[in-house]
This record gives sequence, C-alpha cells and structure tokens, in this order.
Amino acid sequence: MPTTVYLIRHGETDWNLAGRWQGHADVPLNAVGARQARLVARRLAGEGVRFDAIYSSDLARAFQTAWEIGAAVKVAVQLLPNLREIDLGTWSGLTYDEIKVTHPTEIALLEQGQDVPRGGGETLSALRKRVVEAVDAIANHHRGETLALVTHGGCIRMLLAHAESFQGDGFKRFPHIGNTSISVVRVGPKGWEPLRVNDMAHLEAADEPELVSAPPDDAERPAL
Repeated sequence: MPTTVYLIRHGETDWNLAGRWQGHADVPLNAVGARQARLVARRLAGEGVRFDAIYSSDLARAFQTAWEIGAAVKVAVQLLPNLREIDLGTWSGLTYDEIKVTHPTEIALLEQGQDVPRGGGETLSALRKRVVEAVDAIANHHRGETLALVTHGGCIRMLLAHAESFQGDGFKRFPHIGNTSISVVRVGPKGWEPLRVNDMAHLEAADEPELVSAPPDDAERPAL
C-alpha cells in the first residue's frame, strides 16, 4: 500500500529574512516563523489530518515547527538527521552576493550548471540521494500510513523533483518553497507521485502580509 507523505518546510528565521544561506547552521525560528508554525499546526489539526508519525530534521528551525504540529495533532516528534538541509560548509551564514565575492570560481561553475560541493559540503546530487533514501526507508517502515516530515527547502525541492522524475536542478524546477508550506507525495511500490506543491493557504488566510512575503530573487538562490 502507498504511504502518504506531507513535506512541510520550517518557519522563517532571521537568516531567511536576510537571505543568508543556512545549511547545517542551527538557526532558530524568529517571531514570524513561530507564528507560521502555529498557523500550519492549527490548519492541519483543523482539517483533521491524522498522522501516524511525525519526523523532523534535528535542526532547531525544523524541530520547533514540528513540535507545534505534534502538539496540535497529538503525535510525538521523532528526530531524523538525514532530513537536514544541504551541507553548505564554509558558505553557511553568507549571502549569495558575499559568496560570489569570496568564492567566484565555484559560483561561476554553479552558474554554468556544474554540481560542485557547496562550500566544501554537499552537492545537490548528494543531497537528493540522502533525502530520497531517507524517505524511501521511512515510507517502507510505515506502509499505507500518513506521515509528516518537517524539513527544509532544499530537501523538499529534491524530493519533489524525484517524485516528478525530474533529473535536472530541483531548485530551478521549484524556485520557491515557502516557509511552512505543505507539499504532499505518495510513495508506493510503483514509485512516487506528487499530490500537492507549496500550499501556503494557512498563511494567506491569516491576512498578515509579512507571513507570506517572498525573499528577493538572489536570496532565493536559495536562502537555505
């Protein structure tokens, strides 16, 4: 039986707002992010979504978001480090413009389409392999169940690209995955199927513009 997997991005952080690439840096939610987390939790509880398990990246911004969801739907959160964002190495904490100044050769290669390790960390292909293998294992363990995975923008892009059998750059295919957006995939014996992408209705309904404000293009290349 197929497993239904909700992919939920963490709420906003100050580094998201500033366009700073986070990677494995353990940056907490800011006030807006905490409000976003409460709203997505309220929405899922209000819609009566019944999760058999909730897994979260072990980074604070994801766990804080997952905790709100778990509290609302009364399901314990389990930490899974393989749901972490891409490892950006020495680029973590920098903006795209800063990285262009300090690492011009690597950025030039990226802009030419080469999948180089970001800041000496991971490539996109390594990130994709890591998160797809993690979700395959979780789905196999929870066959026929409904799961919530609270993770990061880069991870969700890679998982959606895999669900669509898209072999190119997942960031170009899905240029914006909003904070606390909901995407859904079905994982089964016949493969993966995307059901929903970047649903932020809970933020739009709140009628608070700062909750859904999109970062500038440079910051979304990407503010991870």
